[in-house]
Amino acid sequence: MHKHILTALNTGTFSLEGEFVHGANYSFLVQIQHQGEITRAVYKPEQGERPLWDFPDNTLAHREAAAYIISQSLGWELVPPTVYRNDGPYGPGSLQNFIPHDPNYHYFNLSEAHFQCMPPVILFDLLVNNADRKGSHLLFDADDHLWLIDHGLCFHVEDKLRTVIWDYAGEAVPPALLADLQTLNGNLAPGSELVAALAAHLAPEEIAALSARAESLQTLENFPHPPNDRRAYPYPPL
Repeated sequence: MHKHILTALNTGTFSLEGEFVHGANYSFLVQIQHQGEITRAVYKPEQGERPLWDFPDNTLAHREAAAYIISQSLGWELVPPTVYRNDGPYGPGSLQNFIPHDPNYHYFNLSEAHFQCMPPVILFDLLVNNADRKGSHLLFDADDHLWLIDHGLCFHVEDKLRTVIWDYAGEAVPPALLADLQTLNGNLAPGSELVAALAAHLAPEEIAALSARAESLQTLENFPHPPNDRRAYPYPPL
């Protein structure tokens, strides 16, 4: 399924459907036409990104694409298929498969069964150094698959983790997830295919910091507690 969607996202023709009105940066719902089929996607143009003091300008779309690459390399399939396109209607930007979902269902009202899905989310955010994991960034589709969205504020070289998901603090990390991190760490060796794919979207020092986090996290025994020396929660939380 992903291969078909990725082909459409990479080569299909854009058709604007509407603009998402909530959020700091411009984003659009688009239709991607490819071989007679239509795929709905979220398009985030670089020129619609609000300048930030701590992230380089015009890099958020690249970070969205990098998050998908990491999700796939881990084998967790947490991030919807995402690509970087140079030929969007408003210029270069990220293009992510749109996930139909209930916008009123979020982290703060999850069922117990869905709450049990959080361990890989926590580790993923630690790995990519997510500075903005809001409660509305977790989507469950019609097949009950969990998807994570909005990864523009990831991969900073400094510790920036801000998330609403601290409820697992102190609990043991599942060994199977640590094994996946160990595999990823090996795949991040200099000159690897994964590093080459990430180099199209991240700076060398950001890839080096990602590799260092992967190496450190593979020995993590318990989920961390919120830090006391900086802000640990995003604003707003939803």
